[in-house]
This record gives sequence, structure tokens and C-alpha cells, in this order.
Amino acid sequence: MRTSIIVALGWAVTASAAPAPAKVGAAFDDDAFDSLAAYFKVIAAGMQQAQMLTGISNCDVSKAQMPLVPGLPAPKAGLKVHHVAVGRGTQNYTCSGSGSSAPKAAGAVATLFDASCVAVMFPDLLDRIPGMAVHLDSGDQDKSGSRVLEESGVHFFTDSSTAFFDLDTSSRDLGKAPCSKLSSAEAPELAARGRKGEKAVTWLRLQAKDGATDGIKEVYRVSTAGGSPPATCEGMPANFEVQYAAVYWFWHGGEAWDDRKDGEDLTRNNGEMERGDDESPRDDSDQSPRYQGP
Repeated sequence: MRTSIIVALGWAVTASAAPAPAKVGAAFDDDAFDSLAAYFKVIAAGMQQAQMLTGISNCDVSKAQMPLVPGLPAPKAGLKVHHVAVGRGTQNYTCSGSGSSAPKAAGAVATLFDASCVAVMFPDLLDRIPGMAVHLDSGDQDKSGSRVLEESGVHFFTDSSTAFFDLDTSSRDLGKAPCSKLSSAEAPELAARGRKGEKAVTWLRLQAKDGATDGIKEVYRVSTAGGSPPATCEGMPANFEVQYAAVYWFWHGGEAWDDRKDGEDLTRNNGEMERGDDESPRDDSDQSPRYQGP
């Protein structure tokens, strides 16, 4: 594993009079974690410490700002962030015919972990989590009661063109959404690679189909790590999986959900992103353009 991540119990947190995303420091080496659960537990502990230091205890997910890349349109005006989750699972593929043919996508399966509070307080950290998570195996999740990165749902495909997200769990009901693809964009050139050096899968904008609940209208897959298949089927089995991780942003809206002021539109931060090797710390100037709901 090649990435380092900005997480530690002794996070250096910078707070201002007005609540703003905090800054974190102190890199952890990959080998410090033997499972996804252990990694998430450290992040949860760091979040709790950050909340104590800043005095910010209410993570209003509607204020979170989502990164985008060129070619991926912003959400429809009027939609608000409903939930943010880290997805960890596999992209699935099939091979048939000659070895020179390209693998065909056959859906995906992933567990979703609640990252809403991380998205609000530490957006720079959130973007880096998939690059670490893709290298870690799942383990028993921490049962301490913390909602930071607890399981918040599952993702799978119900048919070849319908991605399904189930955010209803024993602790919270956040909705369900069958989705179809609206648009896609290549991941940044230096996006985190997978366990065997696989390229990051594309970033996606999905539209909820009939049957979606809790007002979910759009879902974005961003900050991807790994998941891409080899160029050809040479030496590959008929069915295979590629490990991946990503951040999923769920947007909801509609009359029952939209209490924004009349005429208020999406806002955009004009910072430019240059996504570098995860071993290098990133400062404020190294940010994706981010979009925030009204």
C-alpha cells in the first residue's frame, strides 16, 4: 500500500470564530491499520476530539461541499445534500470470447459508511479516505455508538442499468434509491489506484428513478480509488471483481424537502484542484471545485 492519510488522535485543528472546515495534520502510515474498521475507528476518535476542540457538535450535512471534475455537471438547482457515504466494495466484470476482447461491466457491490460529518468538518480528509480504504479489508465495525463512519447502507445493482442504494438501517432510515446514469467523467489523472495498480473508475452523476424515497433525486460517485478492469480479458476468468472505494453524495429535494429562500441557487468555490500522490500532504490551494446546496 502506497498512501498515507491525514488522521491521528492528536489532530492539529484550526478553528475560527465562524464555523469552517477544520484543518488536520499528522500523517499515519498505511501499516498502522490492519482493517477498514480499525482505520474508521481512528477517524471517529479524531472527529470526536476535533468537535471538543472547536466546540462544533452539529454537523449540518446540507452545508457540505461536493468536489466535481470537468465534464460532471452540478446537481439540479434546489437540491440539498442529504447524506454522504464512503463506499467500499467491488466493481464486477465478465469476460467472454477472445482474450483480446475488453471486459464488460457487470455492476458493483459495496457497503456504505456514514461520512456526513467528515464531509462537513474535514472535506480534504474525506477526499483521501477512498485511497486508503481500497487497500483495507472490512472488519467488525466499532459498536461504540459513534455515527462517524458507521454502516449506513448498501449499494448493488438490480439489473444491468439500475444502481440501487439502500440507506435504511436498524439505526436510521435515510431512504432508498434505484438510479440510472446521467453523466460521467474520467477520474483525475493522479487519482488513487487500487490494490494492484488499477486506475480509478469514473466519477458519476446518477438520477433517481421512480420508487426512490426520502426525496432522493440525485446520487454522485466521486473521489474514486481503484475499480477499473484490465484493458483486455487476456488471462482473466469469466467473472471477476476489482476492489474499489469511492465517496457517494446523495441529494434530495422537492416541495417537501426544499425550504430554501426564493431565487437562491447553488454556489461554487472557485478553487482549482491538482490531485497529487496521496503520500504528499495537501494544502488549501490544492482543492477540487466544490458545490454546495442552497
